[in-house]
Amino acid sequence: MLRAFFLGLTLLAVAAPARALFGDDEARKAILELRKQLAEQERRIAALQAQLDKQAEVLTRVERLEAAQRGALELANQLDALRQDIAKLRGQIDLLTNDLAATQRKNRDLYSDLDGRLKKLEPATVMIDGRPAVVDRAEQAAFDAALAQFRAGDFRGATVSLQAFIARYPQSPYSAAAHYWLGSAHYQLKDYKAAIAAQQTVVDKYADSIRAPEALLNIAASQLELNDRRGARATLQRIIKDYPDTEAARLAKERLPATATR
Repeated sequence: MLRAFFLGLTLLAVAAPARALFGDDEARKAILELRKQLAEQERRIAALQAQLDKQAEVLTRVERLEAAQRGALELANQLDALRQDIAKLRGQIDLLTNDLAATQRKNRDLYSDLDGRLKKLEPATVMIDGRPAVVDRAEQAAFDAALAQFRAGDFRGATVSLQAFIARYPQSPYSAAAHYWLGSAHYQLKDYKAAIAAQQTVVDKYADSIRAPEALLNIAASQLELNDRRGARATLQRIIKDYPDTEAARLAKERLPATATR
């Protein structure tokens, strides 16, 4: 194409001398032909330039695409690294969660143990002979242990435990019951005088206790064992008079005949 262009220029250069050889009409025709060829060459050059521009645009797009692909690859690598970091963090979170759960279980166990120990030390509200009372846990445990000895038939051990309880807790709400069971243990051991003394404490110090009429019944029984019929009769009559509506009064009436003097 460039060769044809330079050929056209050469023809233009020789066009002037050609007038001497050819007529004006032929010269005009030759110039027109050359101009036509030149226009054709320019068109071809423009077409080639357009193709080059398109190719350049395509190349630019390809470069952009490659750059985008490189960017996407970098993002993918970064995303993969982030995923690995997230996986590590999740593993650490799982470990921390397990540690926290173990710590919470340990704390609950410690709290339960501490709460149990504190409850053993805290006063307890109990019913003693039909009346509510507040007692220390140790006090309650000591009384229950002594009473368990009595019920198991260990009367000698019960007397020792009950005497120790009375000495340690002189103002205990269990005092009336402790003296009553102490008198009962002495009675089982046939120590009737000690039995009378313990039961008399119930009558003198705790006259409003439900143990008082029962204590008088035990005193009367001990008096009979000591062959003190007159004393036993007076004790039974006192029950009937002072505690007329009790079960002890009914039993006292039944036992009165046994106190008759011969």
